[in-house]
Amino acid sequence: MKGPMRVYYDEEGDFLEIAVGKPAKCYAEEVNPGVFLRIDEKTEEVKSIGILGFKERSKELKDIKLNLPIDISLSKTI
Repeated sequence: MKGPMRVYYDEEGDFLEIAVGKPAKCYAEEVNPGVFLRIDEKTEEVKSIGILGFKERSKELKDIKLNLPIDISLSKTI
């Protein structure tokens, strides 16, 4: 996957989203509680990952190390 990486954090909602590439029409899939993938409707490519409760999962925002319950390669196989 090529393109710019965008990081968005909503402090009030404690939601982090990391997106790669150009925006596209997507659907969301919750892969684990509070962890969502946005998947391109046409190409089935993973376009972003969203994490609810980000602060709770990361403990210190200076040195972010998340042990997510999934392996992310930013692509989706059918």
